[in-house]
Amino acid sequence: MPHPPKIQSRHPILPAIYQRALIDAVGKLDPRLMIKNPVMFVVEAGSALTTLLWFQALTGNGEDPAGFIGAISAWLWFTVLFANYAEALAEGRGKAQAESLRKMRQDTMAKKLYLGYEIEKGREPSLSDYLEVSSSTLHKTDLFYVKAGDTIPVDGEVVEGIASVNESAITGESAPVIRESGGDRSAVTGGTVILSDWLIIRASANAGEGFLDHMISLIEGAKRQKTPNEVALNILLIGLTAIFLVVCVTLWAFSSYSVKAAGSGMPISVTVLVALLVCLAPTTIGGLLSAIGIAGMDRLIRRNVITTSGRAIEAAGDVDVLLLDKTGTITLGNRQAVDLILVDGMKMLDLAETAQLASLADETPEGRSIVVLVKEKYGLRGRTVRATESGTGMQFVPFSSQTRISGVDFGDVHIRKGAADVMFKHIEMNGNHVSDALRKVVDTISLAGGTPLVVTKNGMALGVVHLKDIVKGGIRERFSQLRKMGIKTVMITGDNRLTAATIAAEAGVDGFLAEATPESKLNLIRDYQTGGRMVAMTGDGTNDAPALAQADVAVAMNTGTQPAREAANMIDLDSNPTKLIEIVEIGKQLLMTRGALTTFSIANDLAKYFVIIPAAFITTYPALSALNILGLHNAILSAVIFNALIIVALIPLALHGVTYRPMTAEVALRNNIVIYGIGGIVAPFIGIKVIDMVLVIMGVG
Repeated sequence: MPHPPKIQSRHPILPAIYQRALIDAVGKLDPRLMIKNPVMFVVEAGSALTTLLWFQALTGNGEDPAGFIGAISAWLWFTVLFANYAEALAEGRGKAQAESLRKMRQDTMAKKLYLGYEIEKGREPSLSDYLEVSSSTLHKTDLFYVKAGDTIPVDGEVVEGIASVNESAITGESAPVIRESGGDRSAVTGGTVILSDWLIIRASANAGEGFLDHMISLIEGAKRQKTPNEVALNILLIGLTAIFLVVCVTLWAFSSYSVKAAGSGMPISVTVLVALLVCLAPTTIGGLLSAIGIAGMDRLIRRNVITTSGRAIEAAGDVDVLLLDKTGTITLGNRQAVDLILVDGMKMLDLAETAQLASLADETPEGRSIVVLVKEKYGLRGRTVRATESGTGMQFVPFSSQTRISGVDFGDVHIRKGAADVMFKHIEMNGNHVSDALRKVVDTISLAGGTPLVVTKNGMALGVVHLKDIVKGGIRERFSQLRKMGIKTVMITGDNRLTAATIAAEAGVDGFLAEATPESKLNLIRDYQTGGRMVAMTGDGTNDAPALAQADVAVAMNTGTQPAREAANMIDLDSNPTKLIEIVEIGKQLLMTRGALTTFSIANDLAKYFVIIPAAFITTYPALSALNILGLHNAILSAVIFNALIIVALIPLALHGVTYRPMTAEVALRNNIVIYGIGGIVAPFIGIKVIDMVLVIMGVG
């Protein structure tokens, strides 16, 4: 028998995030929490005072009618609640994400290696080498062992082994990543799962102090510190509120004196005075300021970027110099062999075979692409190498970033392939001469933006391999947009100056640093900062750590080394170097949003002055009735209601940010004044008049 259809609730249940925000908004009414936002604390104090006056009016002893005082009190409480709701809603997404991460943070068993364990290359620990302990007992520098199926108990650095690791719970990417010792992909995060092979890891943090724990506290906003600009704006808002508080107290004294001196009229009531203070104080931006900052962090989190503080996001908005790695950021990354070029009358078959042999021990993408090129273009495979050469026993020379050479030795034959400057020295050390033809080929490839690799046999040049890196589509347009924002882009590369200059011109960057070293990166950043510039950069290696520590905005790749992650103030969980551009745009958007709402709030308050001040003192100074040009019947109540509702109307803008478009500071300022300045003046007149008309229709006043 089929089940009867379920009866739908007449009142649909709000999404959990909104329900939680409503509960949190009420919880934030605690004066101990409200005091952190002095502007809204004053509003709360005014709400409490008018509530007491309402109770007094109910007994027949009120200065104003009980209905009027009650309405003012209710809307003042709504003003505080709406401001709290904006902050709670901004925190809501983070709390939801933190909850899912907290489920990952669980006490697991860890295979802790005994003190004194000696690490041997390629040797997997046995049962007698470790003791299973709770992950909560692990300390920094402890060695532990993980194998396929294990959860990595704490953050650490791989010191031996290579394995596939599932980091989807942190990065959102389902594809596993490779973690290995001795490279720029040696950092591992507690809570991730090893899928294959095994690793020996040295703990880089104590239990409960790892990256995951840090992420949870940051996402929740529990440790969010106000940025310098936010602090400065808060001080300004507090100062304005204090001034208006003094003004209101003074006006109350003047009102009482004037009534007594004139012998007519009525002094301003405390309820009206509180309403006046709330409408004069910068409550709009005061109520939304915290939400704007939290929302900025949330926008980064949704792009899988974790920041150590709001200061870093704000700094991103002020950045005017971007240092970008060439490989993987400006270009596609893996240079590919596209051609073999003969020199000095050599034969193409000899060059192809020699280049193939020199690349067999080169495990880099470039080395593998040479083997593919030779196979596809010249039909040579490993088995077609001449038997007279392959039968003597080969000793391969693997490629390394220090030597920048790879090759093979067999018998009296010595084959090498490597960077041009290194190979020129190699040729001369073998008593041979670097011909003009070879130099010309090398220079031609470099000027074209390629990378030349010279191939030699027994110290004699046979030809050159042309490697080419492709500039990413659309990157030139992105740099053009950044230039319009007043941001200078600088490409950093280990390539020679000729290659770097060509790529820089094709990509449209403003400058470049060729043959970069850790020292040269650091000095470049310091030079820009000495000139008053704000610098942002990305990095993933240990050699990037000094420069990352120096940069104002430093984005480390999650796949990078532990020193790089510790030196940075942002971590990109997706390890996408181009995300630095998005981070700068989010920082700009944060500053633009704060500036726009501050402009609107100040303009909004100016308009309210003309509405509420005449209404507040009309009983004391009847001549002020001439300023009631809008013909308002309930000016004070209408202004208080508008003051509360405008916060609600601006919550979506505070959370999502103003629409970002690349523009200079001058254009942004002009737009703020025109859109949010003039709009902030006009909106209150229209809004207050509409509310007044609604109140009249409802029979209020």
